[in-house]
Amino acid sequence: MALILQSFIEPRKNWFARQHMKAIFTHLRYYGLRYANLYDPYYDLDVKGALNRLPRDIVDTCSQRLKRAMDLSKKHGHLPEDLQAMQTPFRSYLQEMLALVNRERA
Repeated sequence: MALILQSFIEPRKNWFARQHMKAIFTHLRYYGLRYANLYDPYYDLDVKGALNRLPRDIVDTCSQRLKRAMDLSKKHGHLPEDLQAMQTPFRSYLQEMLALVNRERA
């Protein structure tokens, strides 16, 4: 049963999952965000613990991305096309540390 469910959410196997991933990629790129910026440290204590363990410059960069995105959203604008081309929305800076915190908690 798990293989059937996995095939529904796997972007390489499901057309709808690919389209959803493409839409998320586009919207994150408009504002210069990464997917890991969508995690809420106030809602999930594991994310908060992972952010506390990351180097300060990575956390500061994350905060700057969020501030820029909020500013662009407030102004109803997007990043310029040349800056959008440089964005990497699905490059993660949080996954390894989050996995470590989850293992320690378990």
